[in-house]
Amino acid sequence: MRHACRVPKLGKPADQRKALLRSLTTEVLRHGRITTTKIRAKAVRGEVDRMITLAKSGTLADRRRAMGYVYDEGVVANLFNEAPTRYADRKGGYTKVTTTMRRRGDNSEMAILELM
Repeated sequence: MRHACRVPKLGKPADQRKALLRSLTTEVLRHGRITTTKIRAKAVRGEVDRMITLAKSGTLADRRRAMGYVYDEGVVANLFNEAPTRYADRKGGYTKVTTTMRRRGDNSEMAILELM
């Protein structure tokens, strides 16, 4: 049974899944938008929102938590500089998932994950 199991498995072991989510989060914060599969986009959406929430509070402890998760320190510095002003009036939902065409090779659902 999968009652109350909120983590999508993504067909990977736990260590590979965590590394995938960390790298996708880093790329979304770096570029503002990425194109990936729909399931991965929905899985990484919560992680990106969590990092932006940390950046809005802006404490040293939150900065260290973000640096422990995101791979690039420059991305974290940029996020903590611009997030409090950019998302000041927004209480959540910092990302948007837009479904696009299916992938040609295996017909999987593709989506664009972008920051609001």
